[in-house]
Amino acid sequence: MAPFNSNDEKAQKIECPKDENTTKLIPKKPVGDREFDFEKKCPFKKVTVHPLVLLSVVDHFTRISKVQKVKRVVGVLLGSSGPGKTLDIANSFAVPFDEDDNGTWFVDVDYLESMFHMFYKVAAKEKIVGWYHTGPKLCKNDIAINELLMKYTPNPVLVIIQAQPSSSGLPTEAYYQCHENHNDGSLPTKTFEHVSSEIAAEEAEEVGVEHLLRDIKDQTAGTLTQRLNHQLAGLAGLEKYLGDICKYLENVNSGKLPKNDQINYMIQEALNLLPNVHTPSFIESQNISCNDQYMCIYMGSLVRSVIALHNLIDNKISLQKAEKDVMNLHETQKVEDKKEEKTDSKAKGK
Repeated sequence: MAPFNSNDEKAQKIECPKDENTTKLIPKKPVGDREFDFEKKCPFKKVTVHPLVLLSVVDHFTRISKVQKVKRVVGVLLGSSGPGKTLDIANSFAVPFDEDDNGTWFVDVDYLESMFHMFYKVAAKEKIVGWYHTGPKLCKNDIAINELLMKYTPNPVLVIIQAQPSSSGLPTEAYYQCHENHNDGSLPTKTFEHVSSEIAAEEAEEVGVEHLLRDIKDQTAGTLTQRLNHQLAGLAGLEKYLGDICKYLENVNSGKLPKNDQINYMIQEALNLLPNVHTPSFIESQNISCNDQYMCIYMGSLVRSVIALHNLIDNKISLQKAEKDVMNLHETQKVEDKKEEKTDSKAKGK
């Protein structure tokens, strides 16, 4: 495939629809300054990524980064549709890809087709459902690459997989291409809408992941400690998202970003779900919960200390018993040696 330049005249046509009937598109129910035509066309509501895909992407990024200096790698996702409008991504393969800062990019389509034919012989149920790259965020060439993937699937999904995650949380972010309608009557533009994603595994994959993480898993950590660590990681992610929301609101207030009533309603709905932390009942329940958890941690530490002390006493008793056995063995050996000497002396006297 010839290189594609996002700065040339052809690239600019990506932002405009080809249908002339959509030149005067006016939304029936405008919300804010923008409206996404997403729910009507998106065939799935959730994207499920298997651990095999994550391992393949990390291996792909590691191998390529050792040979050449690249910002991201690109590959194709294979999977099928699941129940409840769920897209199940079970496999993937890498694709030769290159791009520069000027917007020129290259994807080896021949390699893509040959690899898919080989995968099709092994697993005929797995179709091309989208593509991935290692981000860490959306890039300016993603729309054009997504248009290329529409040749193989009508509704490709883009999954950004963090090969080198800098924070805790899910390393995947799924996106679906949709049209962004403007209330001023201008032409709709193509953009990406976020889709919820999760990581799920079958029984065989869970066993493989457990074997893979056996060496790095902390066996001494208890269930309560793990739960507290998970809560701490969740709070860190919540703090990051709250910072993003504050930054967005500041940009809207300063006029850097346009006002979007749909996003404002979502933020207001989230704020309405927050409890009143100043009520006496909430404070009392929070203190009771914290005290119970502290008591569990204290009792767990106390039990571990008692068990360790008990093991130390057992080891000391075992060591003393072993020393006594060795001393008794030496004394028995000396007695037998004396008996043998007396027997030898009597035999020589005769």
